[in-house]
Amino acid sequence: MELNDIVIQFIGTDNYSLSPITDGLINTTYLLEDKDLGKKFILQKINNHVFKQPETIINNHLIINEILRSNNYQFQIIEPVPSLANKLLVKDSDNQPWRMLSFVENSRTFLTAPSLQTAFEAAKTFSYFLTTVNTEKLPPIEDTLPNFLNFEKRIADYKSSLKDAAPHLRENAKAEIEITNQFLSLPDQWIEMEKRKQIPKRIIHADVKISNILFDQNHHPLAVIDLDTMMISTLLYDFGTMIQSYTNTTHEDDGSAQNNFNPEMYRAVKEGFLFYLKEKLTPEESGNLDYAAQVAIYIQELRFLTDYLNGSVYYSTKYPEHNLDRTKNQLQLLKGLREYLGSE
Repeated sequence: MELNDIVIQFIGTDNYSLSPITDGLINTTYLLEDKDLGKKFILQKINNHVFKQPETIINNHLIINEILRSNNYQFQIIEPVPSLANKLLVKDSDNQPWRMLSFVENSRTFLTAPSLQTAFEAAKTFSYFLTTVNTEKLPPIEDTLPNFLNFEKRIADYKSSLKDAAPHLRENAKAEIEITNQFLSLPDQWIEMEKRKQIPKRIIHADVKISNILFDQNHHPLAVIDLDTMMISTLLYDFGTMIQSYTNTTHEDDGSAQNNFNPEMYRAVKEGFLFYLKEKLTPEESGNLDYAAQVAIYIQELRFLTDYLNGSVYYSTKYPEHNLDRTKNQLQLLKGLREYLGSE
């Protein structure tokens, strides 16, 4: 089935324009303009190698949207748009699932925070979003990425990759492996808190990078996007990955980075994150935010290194040492954060 056939199933006309959006790492995304209606949409092929049950993504999205609407959510809500046959998923000839989403006009995204104020506003927006969706009762959303936050499995996978890695990969990453092994116990406290149920289960976004917020041309937030990874876990993960994403002064591909942690950005993001959530968090959550930031960076570093040792089969790479450079970058970020927090 050609892409044109998918488009026609959604909008019923071949009078359209289609432009690829290349920022995403997992799904294939296009900006679709229906020229008959003068209306724009997001058309997306869901990567069903990553998301094994795309129907779950759609169901979760509908549940979250209903919670937002019922709680008078003040930002725009991204709506799934059905096909002409009233289907929210359309399969192509390769059995790949496609969906269409509403488009927010006059919006833009950022790959990195252009200013402390924008970072604060982004964190504040996620704080409001997470406060709104976390009502007294957890909704029946399902896990779209099983074991995604299973840190014991992440560590086991790393140890397995280290054992089975090609000798030249182990040698190339010798210094990074040594540092990584020194921090192998860092997630232990997190794992133990979850096992003992010391931190509450919450709805989390699980992909809180700044590019998942739409801004207007004056850098005011308009919408939270990409609800594909919504799951029930701990809010510590959203805070930690926010820090991992926002505080890096370099691109994560830069393996030569030094002093790439921005402490001012850390303070701005933490202030924004707590803006609405402060009263909702338990003492265990509030008291472990700084720790969570360290764990989130470490786990991301561990995933890059694991993939490198496995021969770079998961993350998209542009050259052989790409994942090793990403590993080096995250280790520098962790070093800067720990020095700032006085953890060294």
